[in-house]
Amino acid sequence: MKRKLGIRLLILMLLLIMAACSSNQKNLEKQRAFAIRDLGEAYLGQGQYTRALREFTKAESIYPDDPYLQNNLGTAFMAKGNLELAVVHYKKALKLKSDYSPARNNLGSAYIEQENWDAAIECFKTVKDDLLYGTPHYPLTNLGFVYYKLGDYDQAVYYYKEALDMAPNFPMAYHGIGRVYMAMEKYEDAVESFENAVEKAPKEAPIYIDLGKAYKMIHEYNKAYEVFNKAAALTEDSKIKKEAEAEAAKAWSR
Repeated sequence: MKRKLGIRLLILMLLLIMAACSSNQKNLEKQRAFAIRDLGEAYLGQGQYTRALREFTKAESIYPDDPYLQNNLGTAFMAKGNLELAVVHYKKALKLKSDYSPARNNLGSAYIEQENWDAAIECFKTVKDDLLYGTPHYPLTNLGFVYYKLGDYDQAVYYYKEALDMAPNFPMAYHGIGRVYMAMEKYEDAVESFENAVEKAPKEAPIYIDLGKAYKMIHEYNKAYEVFNKAAALTEDSKIKKEAEAEAAKAWSR
């Protein structure tokens, strides 16, 4: 009887040891996946999207149930222009962690690129109501942009101003509200908003181009010429530079 009990105890101990070894192995694999994910994030931060995607895919093959990794995959695919896969991975991140607001905000941004306005609005409204989300001015600004694209300018202004209430120095909101005022033909207000945006983000060429266009609408051609040239000098993007130089030439001809 004692011998049988001893054998049972031995078997139980062996099973416990095997379970512990298996658990340790899983933890080691998870840590390895996290290390690979961290390397991918470093590449992502450097704008090396292909390398980042390679590391993230490797990490996913080891441990796919990481919401932060799924969010990273979404961001990498979005940077590579594959919006469908970006949406898939942002949704996976939210399935794994339903309160993951950065992933939901990113999903909304992907929907913007797809012009899926209703889905984008749903995402951003959910994020803005998350009291634990540290940067609510981002979803608010995104809502402003969506309503601007929909032609609902009053709603766009409302959300942009709400974003500025949260973050008074946020250049994207000033830039956005300036575009709305241009669409509303409130050119003086547009100039003021663009000037605020330029003050907060003095190296952003697209803002200078919009400011120049607003100056043209109020017949301030010298100022327009100056800011168009400023935009051309700031940017390394050939398309933006070409637009800025063309606008400067038109302003000078006036």
